Amino acid sequence: MNHNELITALSNKMNVPKSVVANLLETTVSVFVEQLVEDKTIGFQSFGNFEVRKKEERLSVHPNTQIRTLIPPKLVVNFKQSNILKDKLKDLPHHE
Repeated sequence: MNHNELITALSNKMNVPKSVVANLLETTVSVFVEQLVEDKTIGFQSFGNFEVRKKEERLSVHPNTQIRTLIPPKLVVNFKQSNILKDKLKDLPHHE
């Protein structure tokens, strides 16, 4: 699902104009980004948690050339699913 599909789905489900949904979604994402930049966790009880984690510096080896490269530390957003979501996904057929 892309951005426009999400706006359409929410608009249809809530019976609200797409422009209102688009504004709400843009504001929501903006608040999420602000919270993550401030190193705060964003949690949804039936969905999961988003949090910023630091990936440590590591050494990478190119498989073909065997050249070693030092990858610097960086911050990444991590998602941990809730048990409710995990249980719902468990019942779905596996994709192959």
